Amino acid sequence: MQSSFAPYSPSTKPRAIVLLSGGLDSATAAAQAAADGFELIALSCRYGQRHIREIGAAQALAKQLDCLEHHIVDVNLNQWGGSSLTDLRQSLPLEGELSETAIPSTYVPGRNTVFIALALSLAETRQATAIYLGINAVDYSGYPDCRPDYLAAYQKLANLSSKAALEGKAPELRAPLVYDSKVDIVHRAIALGVPIESTWSCYAGHGEPCGRCDSCRIRDRALIQAGYPQLATALGRKFAEAGEPGTEPASEFHRTGQANLTAG
Repeated sequence: MQSSFAPYSPSTKPRAIVLLSGGLDSATAAAQAAADGFELIALSCRYGQRHIREIGAAQALAKQLDCLEHHIVDVNLNQWGGSSLTDLRQSLPLEGELSETAIPSTYVPGRNTVFIALALSLAETRQATAIYLGINAVDYSGYPDCRPDYLAAYQKLANLSSKAALEGKAPELRAPLVYDSKVDIVHRAIALGVPIESTWSCYAGHGEPCGRCDSCRIRDRALIQAGYPQLATALGRKFAEAGEPGTEPASEFHRTGQANLTAG
């Protein structure tokens, strides 16, 4: 485990644990927590993901968001694989239509369940009253652990599973982006001052975002449609220059990750 701490300063503000992956959604949820009046304690996980580059982004974001602490925990989920994010023998999905119902190979079994459990543990030691999550039920690639009913069920567990809970002080699980579209999230991030250029969403884990994986395509489409093509990947910017953001051809780009935006 790796931890960093800001200089101590007494405060009467409530504290929130923010699960900070390094991506756009988690950074926006963390910024929302700060806007809601919380001091932030960030928690990130190295879980054997191929895109370990996101941890560096999380470290930069924790500083930019003035987090009191940033804990990076090793939870090696790639020991048993089961996901193209943790098993290098599997190929990442790089093209094809993005389904809202089919669960893609990038789903990591139990990932959010493990992460929230760790956040609950940290919250109890820090007397945090809330845990902020960047999960989203709209553009969420079909992940079962990003749904409102999943979060509601976990809240019931949180209300039963700790000393703090028995004392009536269980932290509230908050997912401010759960019903936002990806375009909504971009607009919220801009309004909150999130340094989008510091976030990392690409699954491929190379030096530059690939622009072809599901995560890059969803992100690029939203940035282009929201009016911020300059923040898209190099490939996304190339396609954006060929057409108007938010048009039907942009949806074609979303489906294939390769088609020119002006294609019919």
